[in-house]
Order: sequence, then C-alpha cells, then structure tokens
Amino acid sequence: MTAIITTILIGLVVGVIAKLLMPGRDPGGCIITILLGIAGAFVGTWLGRMFWGQNYAAGWIMSIVGAMILLLIYRMIVGKRG
Repeated sequence: MTAIITTILIGLVVGVIAKLLMPGRDPGGCIITILLGIAGAFVGTWLGRMFWGQNYAAGWIMSIVGAMILLLIYRMIVGKRG
C-alpha cells in the first residue's frame, strides 16, 4: 500500500517535470497532465523494475519518460478531435 501511495506522489512531481520538458498547450490542462504523470509513474516504475531491478534512478527516469510518452499520445488523440 505504501508503494502505491509513493508512486502516486512521485507521479505528481513527474507530471510537472514532463510538462516542463514538453512545453506547449495541453488540451486537458494541469489536472490531466498530473494524472498522466501518475500513470506514467506507474508504467515507468513497472518497466524500470522489469528491466533494471530496484534501481531508484531508473524508476525516476522511466517515470518521466513514461509521462512524456503518455502526454504526447494524449496531445495527438485530443488534438485530432479539437
């Protein structure tokens, strides 16, 4: 349970970092970016642990990469509708 809460808190920070690394207008605003950061943290942590074990730095890096990928996919999907 503690790992899930920690991943969510890291996801909040990761969402902000992903937004700073990918400037531009987001169709969903700040809340969607934070939610994508949380999802990216879950995906990135899972991938990081799968390939590199319990490496803390790899978890952070993969969380940021995961959030950036999800943000890019979200921009492409929502951008086509609007």
